[in-house]
Amino acid sequence: MPMHTPLAPPPPPSAARPSLTSAEHQRLRDKARFVRLETIRLIEIAKVGHYSSVFSAAEIFAALYYDVMALHPGEPGWPDRDRFLMGKGHAAVGLFPILADHGFIDSTTLDGYTRLGNPLGDHPDMRKVPGIDFSSGSIGHALSNGAGIALGGRSAGRGFHTFVMLGDGEMQEGQVWEAALFAAHYRLSRLVAVVDRNGWQLDGRVDEVIGVESLADKWRSFGWQVHEVDGHDLAALVPLLRALKADTTREQPACVIAHTVKGKGVRHMETEPGWHLGYLAPEDAALAIAEINATEI
Repeated sequence: MPMHTPLAPPPPPSAARPSLTSAEHQRLRDKARFVRLETIRLIEIAKVGHYSSVFSAAEIFAALYYDVMALHPGEPGWPDRDRFLMGKGHAAVGLFPILADHGFIDSTTLDGYTRLGNPLGDHPDMRKVPGIDFSSGSIGHALSNGAGIALGGRSAGRGFHTFVMLGDGEMQEGQVWEAALFAAHYRLSRLVAVVDRNGWQLDGRVDEVIGVESLADKWRSFGWQVHEVDGHDLAALVPLLRALKADTTREQPACVIAHTVKGKGVRHMETEPGWHLGYLAPEDAALAIAEINATEI
C-alpha cells in the first residue's frame, strides 16, 4: 500500500486562508496521487472498474477530504461532520481509501474490495460503510438527498456543510434540476454542488449525447451562485472551496463547475473514452503507476 502522510484535522472555517502554502499544496498533490494509486490497486482485486472517472475527480476528493471538510478522524458518527454525497457513485473506488485513511473503516477492508461478504462494492452503500452519507447507484438522486440533508441540518441547528459531487452527464437527469429548484427556494446556503465537468459519459461525449451547455447559465437561472474552476488546479480549487464554506453572507446554494480531464494522470486514458470501465493488465498497471508517480499534476 502506498505511503502517505498522517492525517491532521482541518482548520476550522474561521481559519480559512486565501491561498495554499507550498507545503499544503504538495500534501494535497500527494493525496490526489494516493487516490489514483489506490484506485489501480483496488481495481486489480476486482478485475474491472472505473479508473478514468476517479482520475478526473482525484483533486476534488483531495481538496474536500484533506482540507475543506470538517471531519474528526475515526469518528464517522460525529454529528457536525460535513456531509459528502456522490451522484457519480461509480467513482466510489477512489473514495474508499480516503475513508480508511480517515479511520472511518479498517484499512484491511480495502484488501477485500468487491469480494463476497465485503461491504465495499462498485457503488457506496450507506448501510454498510461508515462515512458514506448516501447510497449512490441510479444517477441523478444525490442532489435531492443532499438538499434534504442540508435542510435537515439547518432545522436541527447543526453547522455542517453538505457537498455533492455530480457527473456532467448527470446534468441530463430531470431530478437534478428539481433538486436545484428546491435548494434555491429554501436558501440552502450550506449546500455546495461540485460538477466534475470532464466532458464524457458512458455513451460518449456529454454534449453529443444530450447537450448541457450553457451549464453555468443554467445553474444561475435556477438561483444558485456559480463558479468555474480548473478541477485539477489545487491552487485555484481549494481557496474557492474554502471561501464558499467560510462565507456567512451568501444565502444561495453554490455550484462549482470543475473543468477536468477524464483519466487525468495516465495519458492513454485521457484520450480513450473506453476507460470509463475497464481493467489494466499487470504490465499496463505497472506503467500507469510509474506515470502517476512521475507526474506532478
